[in-house]
Amino acid sequence: MTKVSQHEANNRHITSDDYVSCTVAFIDCKKPGSHLKENYSIIGPGVTSSDEQVVNLPEPHGFNIGAAAMPNGITNNLHIHFTAEVFVVQKGEWTFRWGSNGENEVVGRAGDIVSVPTWVFRGFTNTGPDDGWLFTVLGGDNTGGVIFHPEIIREAADYGLYISSDNTLIDASRGDTVPDESGRIPPMPDAEMADLRTVSRDEMMSRVVTEGARDFRPAFIDAYLPGGGAQIAPVIGFGLTQNRNHSTPITNPHGFSIEWLRMEAGQKVSPFTLDDKMVVIVRSGKLRLLLNDGADVTIDLEARDTYSIPAGVVRSIETLGDETAEALVVVAGDHRKRPAFAAEVISAARDAGHALDAGGYVAKAALLPDYKRAG
Repeated sequence: MTKVSQHEANNRHITSDDYVSCTVAFIDCKKPGSHLKENYSIIGPGVTSSDEQVVNLPEPHGFNIGAAAMPNGITNNLHIHFTAEVFVVQKGEWTFRWGSNGENEVVGRAGDIVSVPTWVFRGFTNTGPDDGWLFTVLGGDNTGGVIFHPEIIREAADYGLYISSDNTLIDASRGDTVPDESGRIPPMPDAEMADLRTVSRDEMMSRVVTEGARDFRPAFIDAYLPGGGAQIAPVIGFGLTQNRNHSTPITNPHGFSIEWLRMEAGQKVSPFTLDDKMVVIVRSGKLRLLLNDGADVTIDLEARDTYSIPAGVVRSIETLGDETAEALVVVAGDHRKRPAFAAEVISAARDAGHALDAGGYVAKAALLPDYKRAG
């Protein structure tokens, strides 16, 4: 069991005021219509090409958390990712495009999540009425950077911008040495463009989970205890839920799981540990994290705050105030996650008539045999 001090815990709390934007993160940063794009690297560097990018928490997690903020009409141009890229719409309305020329579109609104397949060109525009905000979750500690569309690479050269072979932005206007062609990422050849996979609209829509499609259900063994009943809506992969009736909409490997946590005023999630790093991003309302056996460390989270809980630390979660709270929960790994609740929680749940079956799902205790054999 891991224990953290209040000081250590505070250093893992990234408030919305701590986020630092970078406006020169990518090769399209001088393109009219893209120049007002702000990139954020909250956990891990993400795919930034700029040495000016501030990374709030560089510690490896097995995934990266970032964000993009853009006013109405600003576009992030077509590019390819090599690991998972998931968009979580926090604010506004966004038009996401995919295909070799961005010929396909889907609109995402607050609460929607979109996962774009790897090795597919994608871009997005803030088509809402005001400033918008997207959180992003990217697979792996090293994402490999990105490849921009050939037209963007060619146009960027008119502004003195190039991408080196190690995916670093080169800006001739500030005196950077421009490598020769062998040291730069060239535009993708037409033959390679033609060989990229085609993603149908049906396939893409199967990777979109809208706010209205979320399947919230009581999630944990403490659901029938006083203050229990916190709900989860799975989105990607096998997350924390102990409700056997849950089914995750997006199942292909991402390197992480994503689910929504919803807690009414006065609700809590009882103390548990997890073998994996767990990140909480508050969408709305306020939450309090109580850490360690004995809950001697507390962290209060507000909307748009990000918090990273180390593996092995005892944690419980409470709502603050009179609002319902919603948060995104991201956990490393494609495997099913196994929250281990405190012994007293398991005992109290059994007294209330519920237990975990051999598969780790909540069931009526009276239905479970006392089976002692093991293979």
